[in-house]
Amino acid sequence: MFGGLSTFAPVQPIGPPPKNVPPPTPINLPRCNPQLSDSSARESPPSVVQLLQGLHRATDLNESHLAALGIQVHTDAPAEDVVPHPSYLPPLSGWDGMTLDDARRKDETFRRKLVHGGLSPEARVYMERRAELSVANQAAFRTVRRLKPEPGKQPPRLGNCYEFFKQMEMMAAFWDDTSLPPLSSDNLDESPAAPPPSTDAGSEQPTTGPTTGAAPESNARSEPESDAKEKEPERVTYRSDVGSNMPPEFRHNMISAFIKLVSYDFGCNVVPPRVEPRLQLLSPPRKKSPKSRAFASQVASYFPCGCVFLCKMPVTREAARAGVVEGPIAAVSARNITSFSTPEEANVDFGRELIAALITAQHRAREGQPEKRFGEGKWWATEKRWGGGEGGPIGREVDGDGIVGDKDVVQSPSEDGTGSSGSSRKPPSVQKLGPTSPSQEKPGRPMPIPMRGQPLSKKPRKNMSIYDNYRMIRLPMTNWDKKTKFEAIGKVKGADYDDVFVMSSLFHHLSILRVRVPTRLLSVLGGEPEDQDKPRSWGKLEIWRSKWHDLFLVEERLEAVRLLWGIMTWAMRKDDDEGNGKDTAGATGDVLMKDV
Repeated sequence: MFGGLSTFAPVQPIGPPPKNVPPPTPINLPRCNPQLSDSSARESPPSVVQLLQGLHRATDLNESHLAALGIQVHTDAPAEDVVPHPSYLPPLSGWDGMTLDDARRKDETFRRKLVHGGLSPEARVYMERRAELSVANQAAFRTVRRLKPEPGKQPPRLGNCYEFFKQMEMMAAFWDDTSLPPLSSDNLDESPAAPPPSTDAGSEQPTTGPTTGAAPESNARSEPESDAKEKEPERVTYRSDVGSNMPPEFRHNMISAFIKLVSYDFGCNVVPPRVEPRLQLLSPPRKKSPKSRAFASQVASYFPCGCVFLCKMPVTREAARAGVVEGPIAAVSARNITSFSTPEEANVDFGRELIAALITAQHRAREGQPEKRFGEGKWWATEKRWGGGEGGPIGREVDGDGIVGDKDVVQSPSEDGTGSSGSSRKPPSVQKLGPTSPSQEKPGRPMPIPMRGQPLSKKPRKNMSIYDNYRMIRLPMTNWDKKTKFEAIGKVKGADYDDVFVMSSLFHHLSILRVRVPTRLLSVLGGEPEDQDKPRSWGKLEIWRSKWHDLFLVEERLEAVRLLWGIMTWAMRKDDDEGNGKDTAGATGDVLMKDV
């Protein structure tokens, strides 16, 4: 660089662990595993939508609501069960020590045809992701913090995983790195014997590790230095706060960075929704009683969700620049809850995952359907207010006390040259707003009207007034994103269900859910009446949940990336009937769909 400066920027030197650090937040993963039984089918209510609409607080969710939906959860499901067909998963072994020539020979059976017309990423890409994720955390944190590598070691090449390790390094200030043994109380209480040496890469002095008592590896100073280095890497990050105080965006950024390691190569990305994701519920129409004058009405409600979506990016450059996305393919739900001490808290967290899955299924079911807002064609959304009358002055307009600049005040010149507001009664004295210009005396120009409060603004009103908004008859706000091309990418053609995926994150863990949502259930949630003779006519809502992968551990994040790779290959596959009838793996479409 210029002037002989090093590419490493000076940062805070490595020192002893901070003192007076509060105890770590305990990691207690939620356990909510409802199972379907025959008795729950007989006891299900006639309308599951009305039962769900009776939920006013999140803590009201209990087993009866889950039983009404027919939920059955398979916990700690292997990757072969989470992916609808195991043939789309990468091989479990054989990647360590693989050369580039071996990876090229593997492409013949590894790559698949995708929906956008191309092929899935090469085996070399998957091999590189495994190698990058296999880097030890502390060594990767050194690269992120621009510190010199340990003596005798080469700096690791993070490649595409740099952003993932960067986000993990930020989380390490709130969560202990589980890949290292926990710090003992003796190490935390001891003070450094000398100031820590400088770790500036531009310094000419060699960089050494922490002083005696600064880290757990300092207890082994009597052993040879090479042996101590092989047993445990030098710690460069320490927890300084409790995990419950970590900002929520830290967890979301790390999970998004991990998913993008695979999704980018498949032409997908994690995008925030422009419209708040909501699970729409519409009760079945109520029959009008002969003795009642009430209208046969429906009740519309929704459950919000703070998830984001994994969507397919468009192929054309113009659509990509316009921000158009296709899908969604999956939901990404990262919650900042850290306490699951009661079953109610576990139920609430499971409910958030379930809402994210049902929202994704509703969005995917919009493919080829026109948008229909609630109240479209109803009298209360088309007729005038006040019982269908012609309307007239309302509020302060009745007394001639209008609002300055109100567009509802229609004034016309009278015979004597004064303005008239349309009211038969004579308005009270007019507060003059200043000298009248010749332009204000022309016919058709609004004259000053009675007012109280602030004088007329010099700038004209650009938005509608309160009365304008109140009088306007219009439908509720749309919940369709205008720049999203809703499409059920990866859905099995002709099937009466849709397999949707949820990337669920808690603490520094990731779990992937496959939720098989019946089409009949979506119709019931959309307002269709249920069969009175056959409660829960859609059958069951089956869920396969993978184990909770600790992303601080190398082995578990390699398992997670293998599962994520298989899901992306399955979801982005091209249907065989659109091609030559066979995929690149040599299996027919009927074989791949068999026993799904």
